[in-house]
Amino acid sequence: MRAVVFDLDGVIIDTEEVWEEVRRGYVAEHGREFLPDSQTRMMGMSTGEWSTHLSAEVGVPRTPEQVAADVLARMAERYRSALPLIPGSVDAVRRLAERFPVALASSSARILIDQVLETAGLAGTFRVTLSTEEVPRGKPAPDVYLAAVERLGLTPEVCAAVEDSSNGLRSAAAAGLAVIAVPHGVYPPADDALALAALVINGLDELTVEAVEKLR
Repeated sequence: MRAVVFDLDGVIIDTEEVWEEVRRGYVAEHGREFLPDSQTRMMGMSTGEWSTHLSAEVGVPRTPEQVAADVLARMAERYRSALPLIPGSVDAVRRLAERFPVALASSSARILIDQVLETAGLAGTFRVTLSTEEVPRGKPAPDVYLAAVERLGLTPEVCAAVEDSSNGLRSAAAAGLAVIAVPHGVYPPADDALALAALVINGLDELTVEAVEKLR
């Protein structure tokens, strides 16, 4: 293993519940409701993909661009007022960064990635940071992981990914990285997605240099 690529939401910050609360509230304000599978489908989607889902499928009477701008503004405000860091996440990133180059491959928009890293004190830690809005397709497609690895100057076979969601696990595995799963307690991954992981850990205290080195 020569590098580690982290997901953001659900791994470093515990935001899936915040995303759901903000988007459900926004949809309700426009007299609409989530579809039965909306929350699951949107986990890992890029900004353009989830805003299109809310506009075209859920029926919010705004363009995808307007939906994205509205929701991202609300999320950025939440991050500024109270950043929901997962316990041990900052220490885990810094611990691995002492041994490996680390990158970030997130489904969040660039404005939110930059806000989180600044607030968490991690802005200078990652060699590469990428949003799925900066690649053709969001997770579960492998695009963001392939791009992150390429920018590190490496190949997927020598890189590990740290993920929590079904779409994230599928994305990293499809890109050919060795996948470490940190299942989220409220939004656990599907069994078939979890089966793609080379290592499943119960918390970030288990994310050690030794664990990464043993992956291959």
